[in-house]
Amino acid sequence: MMDTAELLKEFKKHRGDAIVIPGRGGKHWVPITDNEKMDATLGDPAMGGHSGFGLGVALAQPEKKVVLFDSDGDIHMSMGMFATIAEQAPKNFFHFMLDNEIYATTGGQPVPNAKVVDYAAVAKANGYPKVASYSDLEDLKADLPDLLASEGPIFVHMKVSPTVENTPIGQRKPWNNRDRVQVVDDLRESLTGSRK
Repeated sequence: MMDTAELLKEFKKHRGDAIVIPGRGGKHWVPITDNEKMDATLGDPAMGGHSGFGLGVALAQPEKKVVLFDSDGDIHMSMGMFATIAEQAPKNFFHFMLDNEIYATTGGQPVPNAKVVDYAAVAKANGYPKVASYSDLEDLKADLPDLLASEGPIFVHMKVSPTVENTPIGQRKPWNNRDRVQVVDDLRESLTGSRK
């Protein structure tokens, strides 16, 4: 298994000017990023919402590479998005999945059938033209430049070590240093030159 922060640091080297949606990996990405205005750090929206949001951004910005770091818990809540993404086939969409086999933000409950589900096979069966799966950081590092140079949509499954959050939600220290309005305004300004 890989450490989420370490794999995100590796990704940062190849990011370029991509729009990054860090999903539930956001708490690791925020201190790493060097271009937060191109990051759509929306915190923790309704579970399952990241893939639909990522698809929408990719369709709205076809000239920009859009990278989503999704999670196994989110994908379980919206498995139908695989078929929708594959059907829409945005060439600029890179769908990375952080698989820690648990619902880390709600106390570490196991994701159903976590050790059995082959997410890359599910993505492939739904029509993603390219899929890959990694559990070793060195393997991912070797392939990452080619993966990011590929035509999307592409799905990359990554086994990561679990980090459970047991602090009650209302008592957690926020990891996102911008609220959602600022995130959207910053991204809009980066893409269009205007905040409106």
